[in-house]
Amino acid sequence: MLQEFKDFIAKGNVMDMAVGIIIGAAFTAIVGSLVADLINPIISLFMGGLDFSGLYMLLGSGEYASIAAAEEAGAAVFAYGRFIMAVINFLIIAWVVFLLVKAVNRAKEAAATPEEAAPAADPGPSELDILMEIRDSLKK
Repeated sequence: MLQEFKDFIAKGNVMDMAVGIIIGAAFTAIVGSLVADLINPIISLFMGGLDFSGLYMLLGSGEYASIAAAEEAGAAVFAYGRFIMAVINFLIIAWVVFLLVKAVNRAKEAAATPEEAAPAADPGPSELDILMEIRDSLKK
């Protein structure tokens, strides 16, 4: 069983996946900072300083100045603003990843040489050729 595990770990695709996960975690921090520190403030500027993350509805009695004060007091809050911000952040991150993948694919296409391109598949015999072979074999 230990040998099977060693064989599994030694496979190239497992190592590639591990490297991808590690790089993905680092990339998540970079993109998260890009969204939180650069893009969201610009969006907030164009929307008149509106910050969705502070929007909430109190699920009970009481008056609180902010969502943080309500949470600190132990009140139940419906933090729909945080959900809106999470959706906006997801869309921005998805867009950035799309642009990154598009740029990488474009760079790969530019670097590809004609020798690396897959050879054209042999179309094989035509329908007419097959019918002629059948005719000729029946004549014999």
